Amino acid sequence: MEILQSAAALQAQTEIWRQNNLRIGLVPTMGALHEGHLQLVRAAAQDNDVVVVSIFVNPTQFNNAEDFRLYPRLPEADAELLGPAGCTALFMPSVEQIYPQPTVLRFDFGPLERVMEGEHRPGHFHGVATVVSKLFHLSRPHRAYFGQKDLQQVAIIRQLVADLSFDLELVAYPTIREADGLAMSSRNRRLSPEARAVAPRLYQGLALGASLVAEQGLTPEAVQQAVEQFLAAEPGIELEYFAIADSRTLQPITGSWPAGSLVALCLAAQVGGVRLIDNVLVSLPERS
Repeated sequence: MEILQSAAALQAQTEIWRQNNLRIGLVPTMGALHEGHLQLVRAAAQDNDVVVVSIFVNPTQFNNAEDFRLYPRLPEADAELLGPAGCTALFMPSVEQIYPQPTVLRFDFGPLERVMEGEHRPGHFHGVATVVSKLFHLSRPHRAYFGQKDLQQVAIIRQLVADLSFDLELVAYPTIREADGLAMSSRNRRLSPEARAVAPRLYQGLALGASLVAEQGLTPEAVQQAVEQFLAAEPGIELEYFAIADSRTLQPITGSWPAGSLVALCLAAQVGGVRLIDNVLVSLPERS
């Protein structure tokens, strides 16, 4: 595994690979790697000839300076995990390599970013789209791999790929969970033992919501209330939002259940001062 730290070095390497007709897989990360990331790397290694993994804690997608400061950074431990997982080149740039000058261009994804994470973290998806666009240009991948835990991010990047005609395939993999249901996340490292004991209740709330949605015995509004009450019963959880949405448009589902659709249940919450997100998908049957 080669470690590259400059944008020019990555561009030169990917140009050589392209000239040799090698297929390139890209796994963008912010480091502090866990099994969810490694699943993406292994999938990329299976699907492609070479794999680029980027580790870059992107300042432009944080709207909370303290969150950016505290984000786990474990470059040596991450590098040890990546080689055995199938990484060919690890790209670990400085901020100056990615942003040699401040960006002026502004991304706006319309209704996709007016809800959930976009509503609660203004500017977040502008930062995501900016850095992902740069990584796409630098690594020129045939396929790019993302985790479904960041459901809204995947939808945003899918729109980015379509609107800017990036010549690549976007691949999303299901969320990897701990044995007690907690979605794997780099932020889990920051949970105190007390908060870690409480955190699985987030998934329990989503599972409750999913069962109620599948039964379709309650309205979306009633399901929302039931899940919010379930989570409110745990004082260690400060719910930021719980949304019931169309998985494609991310717009809220209200009134009645749309037959044949894929429903996304999404939440964000503070647990012991650490912000966690999670989601589950529920497929509704077609009307007979």
